[in-house]
Amino acid sequence: MELPFAQTPEPPYVAVIFTSTRTDGDQGYAAMAQRMDQLASEQPGYLGIESVRDGLGITVSYWQDEDAARAWKQVGAHLIAQARGRDTWYADYRVRVATVTRDYGMPRADAEG
Repeated sequence: MELPFAQTPEPPYVAVIFTSTRTDGDQGYAAMAQRMDQLASEQPGYLGIESVRDGLGITVSYWQDEDAARAWKQVGAHLIAQARGRDTWYADYRVRVATVTRDYGMPRADAEG
C-alpha cells in the first residue's frame, strides 16, 4: 500500500506551503497542476509533495534545502504557471517557506523496533 504522505528524510529539510482559494471553473488548472507535480519531481533536491483541496487548497512541497526550493520557483514552466495562477486560477494565495526541524507520526507496521 502506498502511503499518502511524502517520504521525507531526517530533518532538516525545507517545506514550501502553498495555500490558496480558487476562482470558478477549471480553465486548464487540472492539467497544469498535474504537469507541475511531474516537473517538480524531476528537479534536483525535490523530496515529495502532499496536496488537498476542499474549498481551501493546501499543497506542501518538500525540498532538500532552500536553494533547491528557490531554484524550483525559477523554473520557466513554473513561472508560467505562477503567472496563470495570479491571472486566472486563484482568488487568493499565500506561500510560506519553513525549515522542518522535527518530523514524527504514527509508527509504521513495517518499521523496525
